Amino acid sequence: MAEKKISVSEQTARKWLQERGVTVKDIADLVMYLQTKYHSDLKIEECIHNVERVLSKREVQNAILTGIQLDILAEKGMLEEPLQSIIKMDEGLYGVDEILALSIVNVYGSIGFTNYGYIDKQKPGILLMLNDKSTGKCNTFLDDIVGAIAAAASSRLAHRSMNVE
Repeated sequence: MAEKKISVSEQTARKWLQERGVTVKDIADLVMYLQTKYHSDLKIEECIHNVERVLSKREVQNAILTGIQLDILAEKGMLEEPLQSIIKMDEGLYGVDEILALSIVNVYGSIGFTNYGYIDKQKPGILLMLNDKSTGKCNTFLDDIVGAIAAAASSRLAHRSMNVE
């Protein structure tokens, strides 16, 4: 079987996630966190596979590229005010970061909304690190994007286990 050619946008999205300290395994751990009570025999490899499939979607790549770029620009102080301060501080009423993340969650149906809301409140694993403001990094968009990828991969896993995908 021929190996799938990875697009420039997928290569870049994966590279930028890695550069920001997020691995596929980190996201797969979140999927495991979300799904382990529903799938007693769930293996991390299955979680990784589902994360990989989510990352192969163009809509997901676009959200990753947009969100990470905005975080980087805010980190460097390169946005105009008041947007610079809003994104840098991850202001609670901003909400655009969650809206971008919901575009990822939407790819695999409404079950993803529940998964996303839950993981966004719990902030397990890599999400705790991404929300640590003391690092000097701006992850206003990235934390929501990572949570959304995990929620989408969890939804994909749930759909496949019920044979509805």
